[in-house]
Amino acid sequence: MKQKSRNILVAGEAGQGLVTLSQILTKALVRAGYYLVVTQSYQSRIRGGHNSYALRVSDQEIIAPIETVDLLIALDQKSIDIHMGELAPSGLVVVDENISSKDHDRILRAPFSKLADNKFSNSVALGMVSALLGLKENETNETLRSFFDKHGADATEHNMVSCSAGFDWVMRRGVDFPKLAPPNLQKDRLTLNGNEATALGAIAAGMKFFCFYPMSPATSIATALAEHSAEIEIALEQAEDEISAINMAIGASFSGAPSMVATSGGGFALMTEAVSLSGMTETPVVIVVAQRPGPSTGLPTRTEQADLEFVLHGGHGEFPRAIFAPGNVEQAFHLTRSAFEVANRYNTPVFILTDQFLADSYRSVQCFDLASVNPIDPCANSSAETDPHLTYFLTESGVSPRSFPGMTTNCVRASSSQELVVADSDEHTQDGHLTEDFLIRISMVEKRLRKFQGIKSECVPPDYIGDSEPDLLFICWGSSRGSTIEAAEQLKTEATRVGVLHFSQVWPLVPETFVKKITSAKKTIAVESNATAQFARLIRRETGIEIGASILRYDGLPITPEYIVARI
Repeated sequence: MKQKSRNILVAGEAGQGLVTLSQILTKALVRAGYYLVVTQSYQSRIRGGHNSYALRVSDQEIIAPIETVDLLIALDQKSIDIHMGELAPSGLVVVDENISSKDHDRILRAPFSKLADNKFSNSVALGMVSALLGLKENETNETLRSFFDKHGADATEHNMVSCSAGFDWVMRRGVDFPKLAPPNLQKDRLTLNGNEATALGAIAAGMKFFCFYPMSPATSIATALAEHSAEIEIALEQAEDEISAINMAIGASFSGAPSMVATSGGGFALMTEAVSLSGMTETPVVIVVAQRPGPSTGLPTRTEQADLEFVLHGGHGEFPRAIFAPGNVEQAFHLTRSAFEVANRYNTPVFILTDQFLADSYRSVQCFDLASVNPIDPCANSSAETDPHLTYFLTESGVSPRSFPGMTTNCVRASSSQELVVADSDEHTQDGHLTEDFLIRISMVEKRLRKFQGIKSECVPPDYIGDSEPDLLFICWGSSRGSTIEAAEQLKTEATRVGVLHFSQVWPLVPETFVKKITSAKKTIAVESNATAQFARLIRRETGIEIGASILRYDGLPITPEYIVARI
């Protein structure tokens, strides 16, 4: 049977440059026109500890990582010890001849140190992999040149010579390894990971202020934005902690700048009081929570989907919110933009719930169509005139027209104190002043909660992929989308009808959009990266429907199609 994809694993010790090698190979494969799914596995250390970078590549569409390895580039002995058991029967290991591994007919011992100086050994390996996969030498070299251009001509030349030495060594030796099928994708595609797509989605939405305190795996959103902040006029601030970060974002939003913060579970724990501030002051803010295993520090560089209930309930008091959970890189872009729209339209906090797997996973994606993508307008909801300005004007929808300090309701500079904008974190009157009037309290609570119906009316319905009237229905959310769909494809037979119901927005839930699909399936299974099936429990709470079974993973590694199929 024709092999659908090849899984290449580059493994070694942190600090050996395996990420550089892998990123260049990733770009070369995408530029050549292949589909790609990248998974990064790394330990929480500055240097040392075993790391790996898996590239699944194909001429056909692939959407999930897999576990079986076809080509292992082992940069140290430990990589062989750990990953040899994952090697496919026809797989190959490439290792430096100086590493004292046991001889094996599937191990190719290469003279890295004879082909180039040790500090360029990764470029030698890049050339070898390119030759083994059947990439064109000039295309790999051009990718390498563009990567090292910023390091100067000397560095670029040495790396290109080393890459060619590795490429030529494999070609002269005539290594028997199946080449990739010719690609059929357009070559002008983007290479993006989930966090980069989130950053681009925020830019497309018109974000003007981003604040953060570094915390894996959310930090690369900040670094992606920092590369472009000057040219697109975004104010980017590293605060002293997460409490300051979200409060600064709320302040910027109150002044009219669409704002976002990004963190992980531990950082979000510090932000929760300010989440309530956003709800009470009705100030829109977008909050990215990139999940990693907890509790406490847990496994800081691994993945999990265990913060759903935390984000759903984080903050004190009652106020509306929306939670998006992108299932792939494309959804990370579009849903981030949607998050800004919902936050701005309903003056409330909105969440993007992602995780380490999606945050660090590179994909080849088609360029986003920006023709119909317009940035949000914070002034769009400021048309109603009141004198004085009523920050919390009671409306049927619960949404009050916004004004910004120093601006009139038409978003031009104010000229009189009549247009003073007042807000208060205490319960307040319509004009924003503190009150303990019980009747006003009831009016304000009900006003805030009325916005929930509007948010619910715009909720993204779950995607359904698969046979109609399935015998077996998988229910998943967020980044488990790709693996669940590929598992369903493997399980589908003439006698078994299989479907996948994927939720990219996990709150609010609109039962009318999915209950019939669940109740009509003969068997239902929840697929989640947590130990207690949090989303299945949320569905039961909101609909009374019990999901029949669950496949859960909580060892810190991403769910794969093999993991799901093995547990059916």
